[in-house]
Amino acid sequence: MTNKIICPECKSKEVIKWGKRNTENRGKIQRYKCKSCSETFVNDAFFKMRNSPEKITCALDLFHRGLSTREVQEHFKAFHPHNSSWVSIYKWVKKYSLKIANFTDSLKVQTGSYIEVDEMEYHRRKSHKRKLGIDKNWFIDSIDVKTRFMISSAFVKNRSKINIKKVLTKIKDKSGQQVKVITTDGLQLYADCIKKVFGYYNLKKGLVNHNVVNASQGEGFNIWVERMHNSIRQRTHGFRGLHGSVESAYALMKGQEIFYNFVKKHEALKGKTPSELAIPSLQFETPNRWLELIQIANRN
Repeated sequence: MTNKIICPECKSKEVIKWGKRNTENRGKIQRYKCKSCSETFVNDAFFKMRNSPEKITCALDLFHRGLSTREVQEHFKAFHPHNSSWVSIYKWVKKYSLKIANFTDSLKVQTGSYIEVDEMEYHRRKSHKRKLGIDKNWFIDSIDVKTRFMISSAFVKNRSKINIKKVLTKIKDKSGQQVKVITTDGLQLYADCIKKVFGYYNLKKGLVNHNVVNASQGEGFNIWVERMHNSIRQRTHGFRGLHGSVESAYALMKGQEIFYNFVKKHEALKGKTPSELAIPSLQFETPNRWLELIQIANRN
């Protein structure tokens, strides 16, 4: 991770401080000037936002802890003089979930040798108009059993080979050579995708093992990933944002991944978050981890 400021116009790193700018909600914020193209800019993730960073990140936290956007709006109505509509709150959740995900998806993680990969089925309305029908989509994800870290996830339209390979490729990129056992259900696509991503030679020589657990044949369940799914389903059961747009659903589920990995403390981890074990170099200085993640993502 680097804190080097980069010019948004020419991508130069030859940047100097250039005074400060007064803002309504955040006071004075630092301005910068690029020595290469003379562009002046503000390196602020909340630039031009009418609400404070604390209020915006509070909305993200309340939403991912179980409140609907309208319930968050009612909460702000009671505690903030300037209220925000549920539409604005919904936009904040999508915007900053994706912004953080662009950063967290690039992080390397310290995993154990055993991971589980599975998928959840979601029935999403093709539009807010019910008469247009239902589309069956999938949330493909993975968990490192040692740290409980959700290594990779994606909300996709179908369980195609391409979509499964994308999730597996991200697992390999983030974990390196640490994964030795990959457990999945009996979906036949997994076998071919794991061979292509982790290497046929590695599987043949036993350097990487694909363990298949077929619940329909009485072989049990992938307990760790199923527990994670139960936790996620409790929150996403009432997600109206899953209807009408795969892109919106993807952003909301990315927010859930971030909440699960970096914000929610797990009893099985003695009150720690999975990120504290999987990414020990990522240290937080305040309880507002949403705000710190946004700030770090904006600098990288």
